[in-house]
Amino acid sequence: MDWFGGSNEQFHFQMFSASHIAILLILISSIVFMYVFKNYLKTLELKYAEIGIALFLLTLEITYHVWMIVTDSWNLSHSLPLELCSISLFLTVILLISQKRIAYEILLFTGLLGASQALLTPFLTFDFPHFRFFHFFITHMIIFCTPLYFTWIKGYRPTIYSVFKMIIFLNVLMPFIMIINRIVDGNYLYLHHKPKGTSLLDLLGPYPWYIVSLEFLTFGLSLIIWLMFREKERTMKVKGTFQREL
Repeated sequence: MDWFGGSNEQFHFQMFSASHIAILLILISSIVFMYVFKNYLKTLELKYAEIGIALFLLTLEITYHVWMIVTDSWNLSHSLPLELCSISLFLTVILLISQKRIAYEILLFTGLLGASQALLTPFLTFDFPHFRFFHFFITHMIIFCTPLYFTWIKGYRPTIYSVFKMIIFLNVLMPFIMIINRIVDGNYLYLHHKPKGTSLLDLLGPYPWYIVSLEFLTFGLSLIIWLMFREKERTMKVKGTFQREL
């Protein structure tokens, strides 16, 4: 059985199949484990594990591009790492290695929003046990879990400015990706046209107005994420102040 170059018929992926549900259960278990054992994990020295995961993520991504070249499926129009999850992947590597707060502030939103959509509604052809199946889900799970790890175990927290930093980052990036889309006839970040078939973008208006609508939607969802983590931080501060007063 060719796990790397099998045909679509051999490894045809179906959403919410047994393999897909198994991945979602692994993801949920990983999140619950991190949260439940966060106090214990804080006591461990995990620097080398973080660097190891970053290097593993890079190796997996490089292997994916090699696989596309070998199978003659690599193309400038769709293979450049310019999609939101590809950008989040490199932010994940940067965060794991450098521990830079700015990487966390952007990844918290792009990772949770982008990777969650990819994990729930994957745009994927190959099913288990094809290499592409493992590449897709492992990379997206790491992208999703890393900002949660840095929040619960490393003690990082977003501020309202983190939301604006993420929006500015994406808007600075957007013109360059639009130019690349023109040059290579691509549709990175769906900035050239809507994806084929039914998608969430169908509810956001025609081109180019759906891009503006998507920005407002991203901003609104990011505010919700910020409020979730900010509320926790505020509760901890109030509790600490109350204890000191006693």
